[in-house]
Amino acid sequence: MSTLKMDVHIVSSSMLSDDVLMLGEALMKQLKVPPQQTLTLKFGSFHHTVTVIPVPRFDGLRMSQTLSHRMGILTRTPLRIRYQASKGLLSLGPLIGVLVSRDHPGQPDRPFGDITMFCRELTEACRNQGAYVYFFTPNTISSVTSQVEGWVFARGWQRLSLPAPDVVNNRLTMRRLENQQNVQHFFKELKQRYSGQVFNEKFLDKSDVFDALKRDVSLQKILPESHTLQNFSQLKSMCSKYNNVFLKPVRGSLGKGIIRITRTGPDQWLVSYAAVSGTKRQMFSSLAKLYTSISGKVRTVKYLLQQGLTLIEAGGRPIDFRALTQKNLSGKWVITSIVSRTAGSHHFVSNLARGGTLATVRDSIAKSNLPSSFRASASARLQRSALDIARGIETHIPAHFGELGIDLAMDTSGRVWLLEVNSKPSKNDNTPLKEGKIRPSVRMMIQYARYISGF
Repeated sequence: MSTLKMDVHIVSSSMLSDDVLMLGEALMKQLKVPPQQTLTLKFGSFHHTVTVIPVPRFDGLRMSQTLSHRMGILTRTPLRIRYQASKGLLSLGPLIGVLVSRDHPGQPDRPFGDITMFCRELTEACRNQGAYVYFFTPNTISSVTSQVEGWVFARGWQRLSLPAPDVVNNRLTMRRLENQQNVQHFFKELKQRYSGQVFNEKFLDKSDVFDALKRDVSLQKILPESHTLQNFSQLKSMCSKYNNVFLKPVRGSLGKGIIRITRTGPDQWLVSYAAVSGTKRQMFSSLAKLYTSISGKVRTVKYLLQQGLTLIEAGGRPIDFRALTQKNLSGKWVITSIVSRTAGSHHFVSNLARGGTLATVRDSIAKSNLPSSFRASASARLQRSALDIARGIETHIPAHFGELGIDLAMDTSGRVWLLEVNSKPSKNDNTPLKEGKIRPSVRMMIQYARYISGF
């Protein structure tokens, strides 16, 4: 089924009836749209009966002002169009809804705060590909799921009433919002009633990821030993096997709450806590005393207990890697970018929020203590591992993902390890955000939305 890109022109309702569309004659022939026959016009959840009139020497679509208002379409909007003869269905789209955590109606120039520029970038990328995007929040989801109050950008930000979209990209940053009843009800209705799609529909807990991937024999070689922390004996067992172990909040992000436990003597233990100001350290004369000290945290927060790794370093600062994997226009997982992250001088985690710095894989490998015999193949092995993990997540976790941020490490023997998988990857970790620049990660997201919506 082919789709074509064209501009939508809005004309006065006094000149054109709401149940009539005017379509360029050449477009009608290419799409094999029958003239003067009753068809169903579709735009997201919106359906309307129309007839189509061919217009010579015209390469767009004309509709009445009243009809465009009902659909939330603005004049000169570029859209893709497809025709399904078996259903008598003329579809415009794809209509993409991006679900964000909050908006600020009182700030018309920056309604989405720090991510406003990303939203502008996404809007421009959609125009280039013939897609239509709007942005909405949990607060604007009503009980009438066929209509959504959303923001669009056209010579400034404006709020419109729009149909439920063909595709939702879930960019909520808090589990509390994602788990709200109205959000989950909207997702269910979108999929069941309107045949819509939701991708990146849920957060991933660290323990869920490692437990799921353990079932894949081909991935076991890149998984550090990991367990959900249950009791002291479990901690003692892991500490007897490894000189370093990590405790990571299963729902943590940005390096928050990570604890490193290091054996420094026969029964001497150093505990390092990741903090914004740097690493805080505390010594213990026994593992039992150490566990007593952290037991309050362990009772209130679920932790993943994980084997410590000897990461490659540069100047004594550990290096890891963030791979952005996305699905493309064919629905296949691809690598959009891989960057290296070097921990700040007073930190043992590499997150940018903790003073980490970005570099290319080649530059960081060249400056690292990785033996030269492993350097030539390092990038290829990182890419292969990231794609294997993305496919493993898709296979073993029952949820729909279109992009994944995959944190990888490499030890001094050149072995690749999985650190973490993020289902809401930041767009700031691959290339700098610049006014007027559309990044590959943004273009790829739209291509996948086109694939799953049939455009």
